[in-house]
Amino acid sequence: MLARTGPERTRGISAFLVPADTPGLSAAAPEHKMGMAGSPTAQIHLDGVRVPDARRIGEEGQGFAIALSALDAGRLGIAACAVGVAQAALDEALAYTAQRRQFGRPIADFQGLRFMLADMATQIEAGRALYLSAARLRDAGRPFSKQAAMAKLFCTDAAMRITTDAVQLLGGYGYTVDFPVERYMREAKVLQIVEGTNQIQRVVIARALAGPETG
Repeated sequence: MLARTGPERTRGISAFLVPADTPGLSAAAPEHKMGMAGSPTAQIHLDGVRVPDARRIGEEGQGFAIALSALDAGRLGIAACAVGVAQAALDEALAYTAQRRQFGRPIADFQGLRFMLADMATQIEAGRALYLSAARLRDAGRPFSKQAAMAKLFCTDAAMRITTDAVQLLGGYGYTVDFPVERYMREAKVLQIVEGTNQIQRVVIARALAGPETG
């Protein structure tokens, strides 16, 4: 939990580990989401909760920096998830277009669909290279905030496009729950939102390009 412990803006925030059985802490009913069923989410209510200083994570005033560090690392994970979802959607599209026949041949033979598949595969490879490059910076202990934001932005936007194209390639079947691509499209949407929306990623990237603010 992040809480204000001082008057400073970002340096007045500290991080605490709060046990679930702490008096005054409760959770609302789980939210009903259109995807991410394996990750329950709910609002946390705090009513007169008292947390001892012994539960503080890091030094006082480091909470904001801790949160940003967690976001940077989390964005790499989201980028990897996006590439995985996109790859699964492409695999389904490849399998379907190879066996679905029109006019006596597989629809994968039609140039328009081949171009879609080629674009999907190219975006996946580009996204994979981008997030792995950012991950190598993190492993080397080098700054990677900008690269993590770029990876999250590109990979999740690509995943949304690719999963939508997969639904289109499967036609009417793509819109049914009998095929997994509709689920992939729903799962891709939330990846554009969590760990900072993609609009926020653009803010992070632009600030990094402009350099530190002065004045």
